[in-house]
Amino acid sequence: MPIEKFKQTRSLHRVQRTTLFFLLLIFVSKTLSAQEIPNDFIEKAETLVQLQPKSYQSLDQELYSEKRDTVLLRYFTNLSEENNYPEGQAYALNQLGMKYRNISQYEKAANLHEQALAVSEEANNIDFRVLSLNMLGVVYRRTDAIKTALDYNQRALELAEQVENPSNHIKRSINVALNGIGNLYQTLEQYDLAILQFERALKFEEELGNKLGLAINHQNIGHCLEEKGDLEGALENYRKSLAYNEEIDSDIGRVICKNSLAQIYLKQNMPYLALVLLEPLQEESKKIGDFSITSLVFINTGWAHTKLANYNEAEKFIQEGLKMAQNRNIPSNILYAYEKLSDMENTKGDYKKAYEFYKKADEYDKQISSATNLRYMNDIIVRYENDKKNNQIAVLAKENEIVRLRLKKNQTTLLVSALIVGLISSILYILYRQYQSKNEKRVLTLEQKMLRSQMNPHFLFNSLNSIKLYIINNEQKNAVHYLNKFSKLVRKILEASSQKEIPLAEELGTMELYMNIENIRFSNEIDFKIEVEKDINVDNIKIPSLTLQPFLENSLWHGLSPKNGYKKIQINVKHKDKGHVTIEIVDNGVGRTMAEVNKENRVLKRKSLGIRITKERLANFAKDYQNKFDVDIMDLFDENGNPNGTKVILDIPTI
Repeated sequence: MPIEKFKQTRSLHRVQRTTLFFLLLIFVSKTLSAQEIPNDFIEKAETLVQLQPKSYQSLDQELYSEKRDTVLLRYFTNLSEENNYPEGQAYALNQLGMKYRNISQYEKAANLHEQALAVSEEANNIDFRVLSLNMLGVVYRRTDAIKTALDYNQRALELAEQVENPSNHIKRSINVALNGIGNLYQTLEQYDLAILQFERALKFEEELGNKLGLAINHQNIGHCLEEKGDLEGALENYRKSLAYNEEIDSDIGRVICKNSLAQIYLKQNMPYLALVLLEPLQEESKKIGDFSITSLVFINTGWAHTKLANYNEAEKFIQEGLKMAQNRNIPSNILYAYEKLSDMENTKGDYKKAYEFYKKADEYDKQISSATNLRYMNDIIVRYENDKKNNQIAVLAKENEIVRLRLKKNQTTLLVSALIVGLISSILYILYRQYQSKNEKRVLTLEQKMLRSQMNPHFLFNSLNSIKLYIINNEQKNAVHYLNKFSKLVRKILEASSQKEIPLAEELGTMELYMNIENIRFSNEIDFKIEVEKDINVDNIKIPSLTLQPFLENSLWHGLSPKNGYKKIQINVKHKDKGHVTIEIVDNGVGRTMAEVNKENRVLKRKSLGIRITKERLANFAKDYQNKFDVDIMDLFDENGNPNGTKVILDIPTI
């Protein structure tokens, strides 16, 4: 008995000492923190604690400029807790959680969001409950804990959709939850279903005018299209996402988009172009502090070096990316790194090492996509879809019962009617196909004649106006000079319209006339050149008339028109192989990404169909050749990864 009493006494003393230590630590931390807090923030915080606004939007509006400062957020957390203000406490805890999440400290982030959720539930505040649930979903999704992440996103969505007359914050929370469910579909490789969720969220973000949300959803859609193998569609969405991130000046958004673009270029076997984007991102991504992104940048850099056979560099970068992912427990990035190490060793010919890395990748793949998780996710999806449609199903069931009874009574009549309708439909379809077959050739011929005779009326009008200006200014030599060129160009177009194909020499001559006239409106500041490699006989190469004009027009008005300084366009005719020559149209304009931004900012938007129609014309024209026409458009970048123009590449068959 004395021994037991002694143990109890010693335990009590230990608890007292520990309690005193923590009280002293809290006092010292508060004293130190108070010395670091600006007086104006202290006044603002005390005012908010007294007024105690209940909505997220109200608090975010007041604390927007301070919500990235962890010291101020911790001060506001403590002040809110002391004054029994749970909304303020939940707001600050969630902001702190986001900060730790974005620097890949996921355990700390999850703890902070859990605290925020508990406080929000005690206060019964839906705004902050939904926010906390969604943020927990994001954290667990980053660590590939799909089962837990989905549960939080589902709870957030169910809560948010119960709100009548939702605020903008609740609407955005619904979009965050939809993104979570969309990411789930991605995990299940159900990319079409994922795209439906992202497009639904995209529509809501457009209504809210939330450019960050638009950037995120275009990025997600691009990823789904990339996984489906639609690389061009993925590029288009990644570029749109990058344009929105440029508008809102988001560093992390730019890094994510450029890494995604580089990944597409690697899949298109363009490692040099990928490295132009990736090399500046290494330091930029480290500054952001989100190592889930940084590790991907390093792994992709290693992949690019593998394609260039720089195996030492490749291994160094992939191993560094792997180490980052392992230190922050990011399983999907670890899996990705092992896959790229296996590919590298396979390329080198070391199949034993390649197999070892493959086995490690396979282990992580099984860990991430375990059968338990997949079954759980499927159950949740089914439950979500069923809950959303329960009322609709009940109504449809009643309607189906009525229809079934009517069908039973009128079965014979309906059967006869169906047979008659089927017979009539078959006859009409056969007649339609015969009519369509007879008219396809005629329509195609008329379309080609229309395209060959097409000339932009704005170009004609503006050219005549420019010549008229020379006449008004009494510049007779210039007027006569350009009038001669204009008349030659019109004559060439009229002559070409009656021919299915013309020699490349005539096409180049027509384009030189076209550029000379267009250059009047640019005050002759465009440097235009045509270079033809030796031994290429441009008189023997056939090409549809006015094939190059839409690409030149595109370079002029989308690439060079908004650019300041030196402007140039160059046409290069080069050998490719025995059956092809390559025609390159190179400009030093602003690039397609900025052209897209400029186009979106215009009051009057005009759809340019010239390039699409030209591709269709080339496809029709190629039917007469054993080889095909190919058209490729590439973005050019300078050594810093900035847009530096566009290159159009046309492969023309010579036989």
